[in-house]
Amino acid sequence: MKSYGVIIIGGGHAGCEAALASARMGVCTALISLDLEKIALMPCNPAIGGIGKGHIVREIDALGGQMARCIDKTGIQFRVLNSSKGPAVQGYRAQADKHLYKKEMRRVLESQDYLSLICDEVDELLFDNDSVKGLRTRSGLELNSRSIVITTGTFLNGRIHLGMKNSPAGRVGEKPSIKLSQSFLEQGFELGRLKTGTPPRLLGKSIDFSQCEIQQGDDDPKPFSFSTTKITQPQVPCYITYTNTRTAEVINKNMHLSPLYSGVIEGVGPRYCPSIEDKVVKFPDRVSHHVFLEPEGLNTDWIYPNGISTSLAEEVQWELVRTIPGLENADIVAPGYAIEYDFVPPTQLLPTLETKKVKGLFHAGQINGTSGYEEAAGQGLVAGINAALNFLDRAPFTLSRMESYIGVMIDDLVTKGTQEPYRMFTSRAENRLLLRQDNADTRLMGKGHKFGLVSNEDYNFCLLKKETVEKEIKRLNTTKVVPNQQGKELVSKLGVKSLKTPTTLAGLLKRPEITYSQIIETFNGASVSKLIGEQVEIQVKYEGFIQRQKQVVAKQKKLESYRIPTDFNYEGIPGLSCEVVQKLENIRPTTLGQASRISGITPAAVSIIMLMLK
Repeated sequence: MKSYGVIIIGGGHAGCEAALASARMGVCTALISLDLEKIALMPCNPAIGGIGKGHIVREIDALGGQMARCIDKTGIQFRVLNSSKGPAVQGYRAQADKHLYKKEMRRVLESQDYLSLICDEVDELLFDNDSVKGLRTRSGLELNSRSIVITTGTFLNGRIHLGMKNSPAGRVGEKPSIKLSQSFLEQGFELGRLKTGTPPRLLGKSIDFSQCEIQQGDDDPKPFSFSTTKITQPQVPCYITYTNTRTAEVINKNMHLSPLYSGVIEGVGPRYCPSIEDKVVKFPDRVSHHVFLEPEGLNTDWIYPNGISTSLAEEVQWELVRTIPGLENADIVAPGYAIEYDFVPPTQLLPTLETKKVKGLFHAGQINGTSGYEEAAGQGLVAGINAALNFLDRAPFTLSRMESYIGVMIDDLVTKGTQEPYRMFTSRAENRLLLRQDNADTRLMGKGHKFGLVSNEDYNFCLLKKETVEKEIKRLNTTKVVPNQQGKELVSKLGVKSLKTPTTLAGLLKRPEITYSQIIETFNGASVSKLIGEQVEIQVKYEGFIQRQKQVVAKQKKLESYRIPTDFNYEGIPGLSCEVVQKLENIRPTTLGQASRISGITPAAVSIIMLMLK
């Protein structure tokens, strides 16, 4: 039996980040995948990032992960979403060349020291009482490890639906993992059932793009990775068209053939990325819905019509597609489909993503009920780090919701669980002004550097950036403009009509109509990079809001400082109802802060537990 420090099961986005994190920490690691040619595949939309999701990608980069660097090398359209709004809710998004992306990620994996790629199917996990000790594959291979990360995506007892036809599959044309679900049940894990889907793929040359709205990328593409200086890939446009009443008519007359509405599909689908059938049924008053026509790569003519995910029969898909302007003669090269799969409700996990029932067993990605490449990759990175730390007998690593979007996501999952595919939004982060995507490096890069995932060069650049920003803010706070003739003339160039009292440059910059570049130009300030200037402007303009949010975080940290022992007995504590005790026993929160976020746990119950801990 061959031994590895860490074994990763699954080669999706979670598995890639987990494997790289573990190997980069110097631990002998194996990544097992059914098909090594499909590592880091994008089976759904060929894009990375978005509102909230983009924050996660930048945090992955700050912690030493790979997703941001990979998309920077293979992205074919970059855009900043919500660019007209405040920095807390802006989000980077990039259209990917999906074929180049998986090729680049596989290159990185194959060149990584301490990492082996194995093409096989895992049939069974091996246990030693309440600890994992290894696994057995379909080929009969037995591998020994006391740190295993499960990142099986939609393969866990997966079943594909296309019209009224359905068959076992992890993705179209790929076998599901059936026996692994049985392993979880035998160990006493609770399983649930979720559903997701994908639209048909269209042939680009059959589309009349002249009937569609063109959607160009940004003129100055902003990279995801803090180490990328410039985007060098050729950039291409996307297009927008719309469904109409004829589309709805086609869907409604064929609804009896929908597995979603005929009771064949039992799993719960994603609320924020519904199928076109769901849109027509749930929003009957909407005349049309957006359809984003996204190229899948530079060297393919396949187009991804984002917005018409469906599991209707293939002949119905042809009919509904051809009701859409620009798609009247469109050819389908691959039909859309729905897929159901098992997941392990994440309240059975610790904040480290280690399972509570089995020591050394970690879960990451869609097995935890999430939806999206970015959410999966963020979990994979945390699980990979902790699997390596478990092997090295070192203290575990956690991210709090007060310091990262990844922490928000994990805390939501392990504390509240999910009944539907979980998707990240900026609205989920109560401290989002502190957790901006522009400051992910200064928030998290020190943690990645500590584990050896961030190079000295990148970390030193981050420290220099932080120091330069602080020095420039100090200069703005100490440089005053007095209301003499010269001062009045200078501020008038900024649109300030009168200056009655001495004002600092920082005070002027806090005015919404004044930019940092105007301050530098008007007062002959020392030239700093655009990157530094953006940070200075954000921190000065939002200083009051940032300070108030920091005060709230300080109070939250006080609750987080109360650690709850794993064997803490809630039963018999005066003042705690049976319902509260049951919820606390089920979740087993690790801190008082986590306990306070469990649904149904009252402030009075938190106070009682605090007294008992004291």
